[in-house]
Amino acid sequence: MAGALPNEQTRLGHWLRLPLRLIPPSANMPILAGPLRGLRWTVGSHTHGCWLGSYEKANQIHWERHLKPGMAVFDIGANVGFYTLLASVLVGPSGRVVAFEPLPRNLGFLHGHVSRNRRDNVRIIEAAVAEVPGEATFEDVAHGSMARLSTRGSIRVKVVALDDLTDRGEIPEPQMMKIDVEGAEIEVLKGATRLIQRARPTLFLSTHGADVHAACLTLLGGWGYRCTAMDNEPIECSREVLAVPG
Repeated sequence: MAGALPNEQTRLGHWLRLPLRLIPPSANMPILAGPLRGLRWTVGSHTHGCWLGSYEKANQIHWERHLKPGMAVFDIGANVGFYTLLASVLVGPSGRVVAFEPLPRNLGFLHGHVSRNRRDNVRIIEAAVAEVPGEATFEDVAHGSMARLSTRGSIRVKVVALDDLTDRGEIPEPQMMKIDVEGAEIEVLKGATRLIQRARPTLFLSTHGADVHAACLTLLGGWGYRCTAMDNEPIECSREVLAVPG
């Protein structure tokens, strides 16, 4: 609002958001805009932007540009399933989506979103992804999208490595991978070394921490990937990276 003072903008935002607070968290609302328009979304699972269609709009545009019918896609750190649904719609019935998520609270919403919207091309693997398969502790937080593998965690979860699963033919080799795992990104990449060098998928990578970010760029550069920022930041400072095989 032109000319509005900061406190006036805050009050205006409060009143504009007030009707959203009246919607029960258990309500299943139709998604109003974007590629997922018409699908159903549980309001309390994540931000209202998911069913309003405005959630991470720039990233949605990137996905529309790169995902094509028939592709196989990995959603690593699927959370409650927004990008799982997006990939499912964009790759179509002939494509396949494998969603990885270890947190029970998130898995309830993820399974609900997939089954409620009859996304038959989606497979959910209830596990974290890292370098070595086995079990690990997982740290839950109030906001489920920020949960992560951690020695401080109180939840024991299954851990898988992508090389193991693809070498055994349990899941298809992907043309695209999204990795958003709250700081374990380098472990995911190391556990997919053979897969990535063999299949050369495009990567949507969300990094968490300067050291992890730098390590991921170094590793991907050594594998012949070209990395560009998706968030209008210099690549050294970016947290949203598009990595394309050279």
